[in-house]
Amino acid sequence: MRLREFIDLARIADQAGLDVFGVGEHHRPDSAIASPPVVLAAVAEATARIRLTSTVTVLSTSDPVRVFEDFTALDLVSGGRAEITAGRGAYTESFPLFGFDLADYDELFDEKLDLLLRLNRGQHVNWSGLHRPALVNASVYPRPVQGQLPVWIAVGGTPASLVRAGRHGLALYLAILGQPERFAHLAEHYRQSATDAGHTPDALRIGVTSHFYAEFTSRGARDTFYPYYSRYIANNMPGARGQLLPRDAFDAWAGPAGRYSPAARRRSSTRSFGSMSCSATTAS
Repeated sequence: MRLREFIDLARIADQAGLDVFGVGEHHRPDSAIASPPVVLAAVAEATARIRLTSTVTVLSTSDPVRVFEDFTALDLVSGGRAEITAGRGAYTESFPLFGFDLADYDELFDEKLDLLLRLNRGQHVNWSGLHRPALVNASVYPRPVQGQLPVWIAVGGTPASLVRAGRHGLALYLAILGQPERFAHLAEHYRQSATDAGHTPDALRIGVTSHFYAEFTSRGARDTFYPYYSRYIANNMPGARGQLLPRDAFDAWAGPAGRYSPAARRRSSTRSFGSMSCSATTAS
């Protein structure tokens, strides 16, 4: 069963010394996970130290109260290892499924992020918005082991998304693929937005997406990974129009300045992020 494989992979990631294990939220026939906190609670029982997060929670079509309660439960079960990565989602199947209008895409995320952060800051909340009934001196229990859950914001690189993350002083997860040098100006824009909002940029964290596959040699990793990744591109990237990724393009993307890393096994001193769909490295 696919979900049992996720738990086994998380156990291996924990034993290998990775820092974070994340699972995404999808409501599609090609994905096994629709509820990250449920799966991560099972992972918590199979692991000892690795931190556990969503990659991502589609906050636009979720109830922030339920999201907070679910991840608080995960935090309690795991002994303080839960994190939330909130995003609008690269896929939109959850909007019709849960009765939301795609025309409200941005407004929904702004409003629900505001509520999630208020819930995280304190147990008594007064809040009102357009897309959810108001809360009047509402109490939300239990509270996380950590006091407050770490909340990351996953963005696709748009200026408004970067400003939003910086304004709130939240850790940033650049959920886009590409050459590393592309991200430098995005990071600076994010840090400047944080500074303008009164936050200390040095205290912020940035994560960058990179698909990753490792074997004992780089050539072996590329040969094994290519058939799977070329089909992934064909089936998931609209611009591919169902066409497999050519091998020469794949090899270029897997080069030293490329967008992902089919590589030989090696040790790293940076924060390593393990996920079923991607891997990332974070740095302050």
